[in-house]
Amino acid sequence: MKRLITLFAAILVTAASFAQAQVERWGCFETSYKASVKSNPFDVKLTATFTNGSEKMVVRGFYDGDDTFVIRFMPGKEGTWTYVTSSNVGALNRKKGSFECTAPSEGNHGPVEIDGLHFKYADGTRYYPVGTTSYDWMHVPGDYPAKTIASLKESGFNKVRSLFFLHNLNIDYPEIYPFLKNADGSWDYEHFDPRYFRYVEDRIMALQGIGVELDLILFHPYDGGRWGFDRMPLEANMRYLSYITARYAAFRNIWWSMANEFGGLRQVPYDYWVDMTKQVVDGDPYGHPVSIHGYTAIYYDYTNPLFTHTSIQDHRPVMEPGYAYTIRNIYKKPVIFDEVCYEGNNGARWGILSGEEMLYRMYNGILSGCYVTHAECFNSGPSDDFTNYLAFGGDFHGECWKRINFLRHSVLDDLPNPLALSDSSWDPITSTAGTGYYLVYLGKQILNNWTFNLPAKNNFFQPIKEGDKFQVEIIDTWNMTVTPVRGTFEAVHSGDRYRFNDKNNRSIQLPDRPYLLLRIKAVTE
Repeated sequence: MKRLITLFAAILVTAASFAQAQVERWGCFETSYKASVKSNPFDVKLTATFTNGSEKMVVRGFYDGDDTFVIRFMPGKEGTWTYVTSSNVGALNRKKGSFECTAPSEGNHGPVEIDGLHFKYADGTRYYPVGTTSYDWMHVPGDYPAKTIASLKESGFNKVRSLFFLHNLNIDYPEIYPFLKNADGSWDYEHFDPRYFRYVEDRIMALQGIGVELDLILFHPYDGGRWGFDRMPLEANMRYLSYITARYAAFRNIWWSMANEFGGLRQVPYDYWVDMTKQVVDGDPYGHPVSIHGYTAIYYDYTNPLFTHTSIQDHRPVMEPGYAYTIRNIYKKPVIFDEVCYEGNNGARWGILSGEEMLYRMYNGILSGCYVTHAECFNSGPSDDFTNYLAFGGDFHGECWKRINFLRHSVLDDLPNPLALSDSSWDPITSTAGTGYYLVYLGKQILNNWTFNLPAKNNFFQPIKEGDKFQVEIIDTWNMTVTPVRGTFEAVHSGDRYRFNDKNNRSIQLPDRPYLLLRIKAVTE
């Protein structure tokens, strides 16, 4: 049972012990107050209403230990913000203040938002999620968290999927856990340990500093009975979700993943995931992306509007070009294949991809207007060797990660619009990014030449017409080269009203290699 809150609070410090005078747009304003309560401080109700002209937002505060109550707020508008608190504890009620919201610093584009079937930052900058997975890097002792930040920065990944609760790995974890313990050694689910939450916060902010989104996995079934965080009472789950959203929602680079392989959490009924997701959505006034992840080919009902995008474990749709597009058509929201098997040598059928195959699957998803998350799991020795990036983070050991900067900055950043198949049911290898902009992914094909040939249909963009002229580049996605092809190509009907060739039937000589991508752009006069 919840303990009743004593409204007679002994005030330690009535003024804010910390409040920032200036915060950049989409930064995190924080203010704190000292108050001692005789009952459970985690049951204290505390909110603050922030106002800037016509903009108004109510956010929840939280207890941070040591008689300290904290309010965090992410301002989305520049100018002067004022705020006033509301609480059932007198020492925390009707506290007022203000701060100045300044222009965002370089690299701060705001939180990621949903934009139709794709994503963008709050300032309108396009965001293409090219992520990886490292489940327990935040909790591994020693210098592995710092190594992981360094490897993410070097690689160019802009999102990482990670666990909030510890993974049951064969390592010694720091003796800090999300909850305090009762006298009998059981977890006290009504009292959090703020030190654990601060520990994770430090890593969230380190990721923010290098421009990486954290897709935070809130539940997982990999406990194995070691701690029991995978089998908490449902009421404890709700308390935890309320607390974690109050603490973390004001960080612009947070995403919510309700669970990894939700079916493994057998004490959570299927339909109850909707209630828990609603708890997260209601607790996050900023509307960060939220989804849920299942076992292979076990899809949750992603049509539910609570889920902003899919988080799918299924490699089949990206093993060949074009198949992933069907998934996009079904859900009509952004599609992320967060697990399509892993590059590695761990012997399991899901962890033996080559680097080439991993990258191939990523391109198959991307060219279909979807997104694919990378991961690798190399084992070079005993389990405590820490070479398994999927589990521990640290340094990458594979080959795919070396191609991510090229994928992002030489391919995706060049797009005028997000990708979609040009003629999805008939041509699985030709994608469009707008009028006069095509990508043809040859994948594993090794061809001597490619005869200029494009579909007449161009998705919802203006279609090709006779006389349009194009230039072509050969992109070697594995060797990371871009080679312009001399001359221009002029489109004429091929005799098939659904396709266009070059009027001189020109072809392009190709290098004797797989994983080639042809970038075809209209010539502007």
